[in-house]
Amino acid sequence: MIDNKDDMFKDNIDEQVNQTSEMSYTPIDDSSGILKVKKKKKIKSIFKIIGALILVATISTSSIMGYKWVDENKPFEKVEEFLTFNHNDKEDSADKEGLYRTSDDEGVGINDLAQAKDWVELASRKNALSIPLIVEKVMPSVVGVSSTRSGGTATGTGIIMTRDGYIVTNCHVVEGSNEIMIVLENKEEYKAKLIGSDYQTDLAVLKIEADNLKAAEFGDSDDLVVGELAIAIGNPLGFELFGSVTSGIISALDREITIDDKTMSLIQTDAAINSGNSGGPLVNSYGQVIGINSAKISSNYYSSIEGLGFAIPITEARLIINDLINVGYVTGRPSLGIFGQEIDAMTARFNNLPQGIYVVSVNKDSAGDKAGIKTEDVIIGIQGQPITTYMEFNEIKNQYDVGDKITITVSRKNRDIDLEVVLEEAVR
Repeated sequence: MIDNKDDMFKDNIDEQVNQTSEMSYTPIDDSSGILKVKKKKKIKSIFKIIGALILVATISTSSIMGYKWVDENKPFEKVEEFLTFNHNDKEDSADKEGLYRTSDDEGVGINDLAQAKDWVELASRKNALSIPLIVEKVMPSVVGVSSTRSGGTATGTGIIMTRDGYIVTNCHVVEGSNEIMIVLENKEEYKAKLIGSDYQTDLAVLKIEADNLKAAEFGDSDDLVVGELAIAIGNPLGFELFGSVTSGIISALDREITIDDKTMSLIQTDAAINSGNSGGPLVNSYGQVIGINSAKISSNYYSSIEGLGFAIPITEARLIINDLINVGYVTGRPSLGIFGQEIDAMTARFNNLPQGIYVVSVNKDSAGDKAGIKTEDVIIGIQGQPITTYMEFNEIKNQYDVGDKITITVSRKNRDIDLEVVLEEAVR
């Protein structure tokens, strides 16, 4: 693995959002608006007709699908099974119909959407909780995270995973911290220990010495569908706004977003997510955590961009969380054991170097060291393909497993050299 120590999550994604709307109209007759014909009692009858008033109404429809969730979140006695989900067998399309709202249910039915009270009901699942009940269920599991660093103090949000004090948050909330403090909903404060963090997935696990905490219930993000209700809870802009709740829908799934040379597959939502929400829960209509809020897109050019928030899917996050707790790092990742720095076009031109990854240091006895990679080498290719950035390098490297042999091309004193590297497991 090549480490990149740049600051996390800069707002460097510029997107233009095109908004479109479509409405359909159906005329409805208004018989009360048609004047009755009057007949005079003279020889000539004069009929005066004064036109008809037509009203229009907009009718919108939507589709609601079903999915399964775990029934409860119990404390886990074994660390090996720290964060698990009770996955039932997948239903076929016929079985899923039982999870739809129907006209017999209280509220809205699939074929009777006109009875819906509001969009929340349209976006919610069968037997869903109301938003106040969702908040009541989840809020005790939401904490504030205060991270003291050399440059000052930053704040974020975390989620209690177990009664005895394991908490998940974002890596960028606690990275480089000298001290981490946790603030519970009841304002109690605890000093936290960093159990493990992972830059690549932006996840970190903390531990506080406390008992009888309210652990969150976790759902299955694999069964999410676009358009369903999503609730975000967190501490935007600091603890003065502790426990702020925003609502929206799932806007997209498996959204590929690149942040600081890392490509992540995230849940997109229009529930407001702001600075300080990082590490907090994205919740479904049953009050189950289905994502960990991580990023918001903003732009220096399009100041009107709103409703573009992103969360790490909990089903993928749980694998990372288990590794961080059990071994302190994510297992099974291929690594070269090298620390490098990207060389952009301007730096390359002024220093008479090729674009690529400048090798700052090589860990002793690492895969890169054994292959003969040296400091001041510039990595310019992998498996015969030229690269200039970390993202390009990692996209190819991560296609291979620990133990695989790959070819790394380096530029050394204006000479290109191919080196055979046997990938080793990243330990960090």
